[in-house]
Amino acid sequence: MMVSRAVQPFVPLCQRMFPGRLAGLSVALLKATALELAILAGHLLLYPSGIIQERHSSALPVPPDAATLPAEAKPPVILLHGFIDNRSVFVLLRRNLAQHGRQHIESLNYSPLTCDIRTAAKLLGRHIEELCERTGQPHVDVVGHSLGGLIARYYVQRLGGDLHVRTLVTLGTPHSGTRVAPLANAHPIVRQMRPTSELIQELREPAPGCRTHFVSFWSDLDPLMDPLETACVDHPDLLAHNIRVSGIGHLALPVHPAVATGIRQALDLAQPAAPADAPTGGLTVA
Repeated sequence: MMVSRAVQPFVPLCQRMFPGRLAGLSVALLKATALELAILAGHLLLYPSGIIQERHSSALPVPPDAATLPAEAKPPVILLHGFIDNRSVFVLLRRNLAQHGRQHIESLNYSPLTCDIRTAAKLLGRHIEELCERTGQPHVDVVGHSLGGLIARYYVQRLGGDLHVRTLVTLGTPHSGTRVAPLANAHPIVRQMRPTSELIQELREPAPGCRTHFVSFWSDLDPLMDPLETACVDHPDLLAHNIRVSGIGHLALPVHPAVATGIRQALDLAQPAAPADAPTGGLTVA
């Protein structure tokens, strides 16, 4: 799936380095950059509040005569943050989901020292299985931002996680790998997010019978996705719906209220909305 590229990655940074090109910046890009900076400032203030892992009540034994959960009960939601981040990035999204009927929402922190996506995916799998046991629900929904979406996809596609994950929503996730910031290759996680990495090659392998529904939100102003279409799920065996978001950047995806509305709609769908080869949807937020 090819997408026309509205801007090149890191345009705002390049414009600061080469002020002679300032006239070429679009108004939308300027607005998106200003919003990204504002969100970054706010997130830095919230970041300390999300360092500590959430505490969850231990599973209680279910009485033999206990009534089962109603069929219409919504699955629990797990929120998974991106690279060098924590659960504080989901403060607004979590509140939005809770206000619209999601009664069980949990955020999972993986260690900032994590050096392997596969290891993080196994940790996610253990958490999901424990959550299903604790809540009595057979399935969960997962929302992953950036690297978090890639960790969740690896669990679903390579570790049998489609048995437990009903819907996986990804926000600005480099599904096919990203070429941005070559100097960051010193970190093993970044190397695993390159288009030629072994892990990305694993995700290109066949996945027949995968039961999870994928919904990918990608931004046409995302400086961390190179190429932009890498944030789309493009796999013949996966049920996927890619939604283009216009007017905001990478950091705004888990924060913007219009995207939150789209996430709620994706999670509330009882059946997959579109096959993998369906046309890409659109969402203009600015």
